[in-house]
Amino acid sequence: MPTLKASEEAIRQAAGILRAGGLVAFPTETVYGLGADAFSESALARVFEAKGRPRFDPLIVHVAGFGALGAVADLSLLGAREREMAGILARGLWPGPLTLVLPKRSSVPDLATSGLPTVAARAPAHEAALRLIELSGGAVAAPSANPFGGLSPTKASHVEEALGGKADLILDGGPSAVGLESTVLSLCGPRPEILRPGGAPREAIEALVGPVDLRRAPGCGASVGAAAGLPSPGLLKSHYAPRSPLSAHEGDSILALPPPPDGESAAYLFFDGASLKAWLARRPAGKSSGGGAMGGDSASWAGGGLSCGAMALSEAGDLREAAARLFQALRDLDALRPARIHAQLAPEHGLGLAINDRLRRAGAAGEPQAGAG
Repeated sequence: MPTLKASEEAIRQAAGILRAGGLVAFPTETVYGLGADAFSESALARVFEAKGRPRFDPLIVHVAGFGALGAVADLSLLGAREREMAGILARGLWPGPLTLVLPKRSSVPDLATSGLPTVAARAPAHEAALRLIELSGGAVAAPSANPFGGLSPTKASHVEEALGGKADLILDGGPSAVGLESTVLSLCGPRPEILRPGGAPREAIEALVGPVDLRRAPGCGASVGAAAGLPSPGLLKSHYAPRSPLSAHEGDSILALPPPPDGESAAYLFFDGASLKAWLARRPAGKSSGGGAMGGDSASWAGGGLSCGAMALSEAGDLREAAARLFQALRDLDALRPARIHAQLAPEHGLGLAINDRLRRAGAAGEPQAGAG
């Protein structure tokens, strides 16, 4: 599984692998995807096998733009208003982190859509990804390039660590700029509905097409073992989880947490620098250091039987920076092997909806799952 910088030569090599039925991990502005030819059932089966992904969880099909959407989606099956909205959204937010759920073409295998009559499609805002799609045949089905249920990869090195040799090639296009998966918006129901919040804020969508509904999570999410296909990727109650158990906390409630029992370690993820500093000010006397291996907005602390790491997603409380750093921050804290990670939820607007969705689903990983085990 070679890793190559995403040069024109490497992208052409990757496209050849996809046309031959192979798997390629490639960069997008959201996270790295594990791509296969969207029209090849055998290649799609390899994606599910490589990730350990249940087949009721559909894939996102990546296209090069609105002009290529007709190869995978049949917009004639939408009502006039929904067709108009699809065009407005694609022209306004593509390429970008917005996935549209639309009626599918029969040429798209049921395996890609979990047997549903709809397809989830988007055009990624990354030059290497768009070039790869163009050269490989026009449609690449790709979930995140990591084992199912785990933290999504935002660097090529994350793919190398997580997937081993399960991809035939990894294209390295640098760190993902958005750092969270795409927003998934269905246009196939009675009202437009965000099935999964992500990199395209609800406010940006509503500015173009008016009010949209929001499916709440994780309470409405399915459990592992669901029989029917999910309407969108990323809807399982437990998902995006580090190895360590995680608890999500509203607002300043994280500041009042008691220290963990003697002999146990904990890690703390704060939304902003002010919260991190307020938490540090409440710690009992001990040894504290700022910065260090985890980066500038972090601290390590030891004393009174407690050792831990703490990090702020954004010193200034910027939602874009926090979103871009989320999965890397969880990886860094998880590497400390704490007994538990405590995470502070973000403000519930803009990209905060997507950040909180990921944290809540990560926190559900320790809960019993129907059909699990």
